[in-house]
Parts: sequence; structure tokens; C-alpha cells
Amino acid sequence: MKDLLDTLTLYAFPVLLAITLHEAAHGYVAKLFGDPTASLAGRVSLNPIRHIDPIGTIAVPVGILAMSSLFGGGFLFGWAKPVPVDFGRLRRPKQDMLWVALAGPAANLFMAILWTISLRLLFESGERSGFWFEMARVGIHINLVLMALNLLPILPLDGGRVLFSLLPNRLAWQYGRIEPYGMLIVIGLLATGVLSAVLNPLVSLGEQVMRLFL
Repeated sequence: MKDLLDTLTLYAFPVLLAITLHEAAHGYVAKLFGDPTASLAGRVSLNPIRHIDPIGTIAVPVGILAMSSLFGGGFLFGWAKPVPVDFGRLRRPKQDMLWVALAGPAANLFMAILWTISLRLLFESGERSGFWFEMARVGIHINLVLMALNLLPILPLDGGRVLFSLLPNRLAWQYGRIEPYGMLIVIGLLATGVLSAVLNPLVSLGEQVMRLFL
């Protein structure tokens, strides 16, 4: 139990910060391109409570961490409440969708870089272990995972929005028909281990790149 509580304490702040800035970035960029829906709903906010989904942000990640503590392994997975975006209110709906979608993963990349800078400062101060050192490592990992996961070309993930934006209109609308089943596809990939097999090399590559700054 103590190990689980220690793990939850270590992960809580990086996870909440990662999902909060990810979702707020979507809403902020949507507003820049003409859709104030998220802003009017109070979702362009750094208050994590506005973005927390009780199942996706709390129950699922805590369950995975608990199982990992007991049995080892596991791929941390979760989600926040999607920021409401009315793509029809964007000035160029199909084209601008790309930038709105990329804003979330870009926010995670930015945070991974900030956590790397924090780790570098800890290195330079002579710290090689301890709570803050481990939290910085978790922060890098969590943000790289969220960035890689959200860039998968599966609607309604951000990568799916990007692909929809880039496809010719006819193909885009046909592709868009899978959206109602997108999260079931992701969960199926998670349950079968395919998701880990795809994302782990990408996250490892990202961590290797971040180490270049240490």
C-alpha cells in the first residue's frame, strides 16, 4: 500500500499538469482561429478540476498504477474531458482543425522540455535521486506518452483530427465515420498489447532525444 501511495504522490502533479495544459491548449488555439466555445465554457483554464474526467483521469490511471505495483509492467493510460470545439465556427474548419488538434501534443512536448530543463538543473545542483528528481523523470515520461498516444491517427484522437484535415474531402468524410468507434479501437489496442508495442519505441526515442539536453 505504501508503495502505491508513493507512486500516486509522485505521478499526481505531472499527470494533472499534462492533461490540463493539453486541453487548455486546444481551447486557446480554437479561440485564436475563431471558435470561442471552449473559452465560453471556462475550459481555457489552468484549473485541473475543469478538465478532470472521473473515469479517464482518476479511476483508469490509478487502477493501472495499482496493477503495475502489484504485478509489474503496465502502460499508463487515461484521458481528460475533451475540450468542446465547434469546428464549424473555425474560420476555415477543415484546415484550422489541424492546428487545433496539434496544440495539445505541442503542449505536451513543451512540458517534456520544461521537465528536462528541471532535471538538468537538478543534475547541476548535484542531485541524482530523491522526490523532485523522480518527479521530473515522471514528468518527461508522462508528457511523451500523452503526445505519442494523442498523435495516433485514430479519431477522435488528435492524430485522427490531423489526418482528417489533410485528407481530400471525400476521403476525409469517409474516414470520419469511424469516430464513434475510435475509443473502442484504442481500448482494444491497449487490451491486446498492440498499443504498448507501438508507443513504447516512440516514447523511448523521445526520452533519448531529451537526454541530449542533460
